[in-house]
Amino acid sequence: MTHLLLPVEALIVVDVQSAFVTGGGAVPDAARLVDRTTDLIARARKSGALVVHLQNDGPAGSEDEPHTPGWELHHPVRNCAAEVVIRKPQDDGFVRTSLGSLLTDSGVKSLAVCGVMSEMCVQATARTALALGYRVVLPHDAHATQNIPAAPGISDAIPAATVSRVAEWALGSDVEITAHASDVHFTALRPQRLR
Repeated sequence: MTHLLLPVEALIVVDVQSAFVTGGGAVPDAARLVDRTTDLIARARKSGALVVHLQNDGPAGSEDEPHTPGWELHHPVRNCAAEVVIRKPQDDGFVRTSLGSLLTDSGVKSLAVCGVMSEMCVQATARTALALGYRVVLPHDAHATQNIPAAPGISDAIPAATVSRVAEWALGSDVEITAHASDVHFTALRPQRLR
């Protein structure tokens, strides 16, 4: 793990939706995740960085089906040019969304990624950001997932914390992993670049 020294210009908050952080379907230690993402959002706002809330549109009948209580974003969103919500139809926040053009138009070169689920939407979004040449920071304590149940003849149950760590590791050496969300620092975008 590296200790972040350089600030980032954007925060990507992946799928921090009610279904995943409240009630019976919440990720293990959801309170910690919400605390860390709340802190990241507050500090990104204060610094004038771009804040992007990704919101997953699940299929009909799923816990994150659009316009159901579980689909709602957990964190309140400010109505301003530097904070936006982007709905996404797939794990990767760049696929069939405006995320790529928003980051380009805003002049973003570096970003932090947090949210759920570590090995799915968080990893997919971070991987594409890396492939597109962004500097990507992933705070270890600000992303989470579910435990993987045992699969007879394949494996015992795998704790969520292990799954999250493997998801980080699988991103390779280009991602900057920080131990704590508090290690992430932000810098403002130039106002004329915001749309």
